Amino acid sequence: MTEQSFGLVQVFWGNGKGKTTAALGTALRALGRGHAVHVVQMMKAGIEKTGEFAESGEILALEKFPNFSFERFGFREWIIGKPKPGHIEQAKNALKSAQKAAESGKFDVVVVDECLYGVQLGVLTEDEIIGLIKSKHANTELILTGSHKPLEKIFALADLVTEVRKVKHPFDKGIPARKGIEY
Repeated sequence: MTEQSFGLVQVFWGNGKGKTTAALGTALRALGRGHAVHVVQMMKAGIEKTGEFAESGEILALEKFPNFSFERFGFREWIIGKPKPGHIEQAKNALKSAQKAAESGKFDVVVVDECLYGVQLGVLTEDEIIGLIKSKHANTELILTGSHKPLEKIFALADLVTEVRKVKHPFDKGIPARKGIEY
């Protein structure tokens, strides 16, 4: 049996906790095998705890690998209702950065975190994400995350589509995000 090269499209979506974690777990596996990984996070400007902003534990761990790079775009506020022009601008900048990384051939894996929420929230279009998929380098594994609703045209192009479904969550009992577990 020959080893399959990189170059597929993976999607992690749904209303459950763990979409980003699943994508970054795949990134960790690739990094552990010496592959180059680039992550673009959309709509994530850091996690606020008691007035300060903290990096997620996953990113802190991945940054220890020399073949890992990372960019973040967004504001320290979630989009509620109609997106502000700044939200749209940040999403477009993130998409440009992701496209540049995915097209370059420099990375074995490119993770575009929360881009599907960008479509759901109206700061990106499904066609823009399809353009990203179609323009990626043939040997670059592209991983897309986000969205609580299905995006059928994107799903049709993907090689792997995994729905992460919430059954119950500690937040439902009023337990806030915990350092080392949720961030």
